[in-house]
Amino acid sequence: MTYDPNNVFARILKGEIPCKKVYEDAFALAFHDIAPKAPVHVLVIPKGAYVSWNDFSEKAPAEEIAGFVRAVGAVARQLGLEEPGYRMLINTGRDGGQEVPHLHVHLFGGRVLGRMIPDGV
Repeated sequence: MTYDPNNVFARILKGEIPCKKVYEDAFALAFHDIAPKAPVHVLVIPKGAYVSWNDFSEKAPAEEIAGFVRAVGAVARQLGLEEPGYRMLINTGRDGGQEVPHLHVHLFGGRVLGRMIPDGV
């Protein structure tokens, strides 16, 4: 999959589409999901043009990887999710359920989330 510079997250980064911003630094932007699946549902996206976790882990420089991972942790702390806990989710590719071709981390919290994949699947 090639990066589409006009995907919705790229357009949010360019300021063409507004978002309800939670956090921003040199490496990442975090904002509330428009269709939340939990009381807290925030997306954290890198500022670089990466399609997926595979693309990011292969091509991003070490400083950018570290900065993005630290940004995800900073957002979780800022939102008070460390205790009692939260879920991080990265969908990668068609079978993984990725809908937007720009790497993004979902942070879910604010309630007991339960099992993600039921037994026997």
